[in-house]
Amino acid sequence: MVRPPLTPEERLRGEHLGLLLRQARGPRSIAEVAAAAGMSAETLRKIETGRIATPAFFTIASLATVLGISLDALAPPHPGDLGERSSGWARMATSSSPGSSSR
Repeated sequence: MVRPPLTPEERLRGEHLGLLLRQARGPRSIAEVAAAAGMSAETLRKIETGRIATPAFFTIASLATVLGISLDALAPPHPGDLGERSSGWARMATSSSPGSSSR
């Protein structure tokens, strides 16, 4: 499967996400946080550096749990602030809550 190239907005969102995750990780090692989140240190390194700019929702949810931060803290403040299209994980995190309809 060939992925389409990232848009500049997607790259910017990925860099923003990486910065937030690095800040939340603080002095903990990448290996420690990655293991607790159930991923490889290399995957977390790629997310933190923006090389994986659009990680899966459940990857972000797992990292948020391990880091003790909310998904809202990882999403751009407003949908258009870092690009016109919201990323899949941010859209999924804000579009519905458990037990609500998605209409």
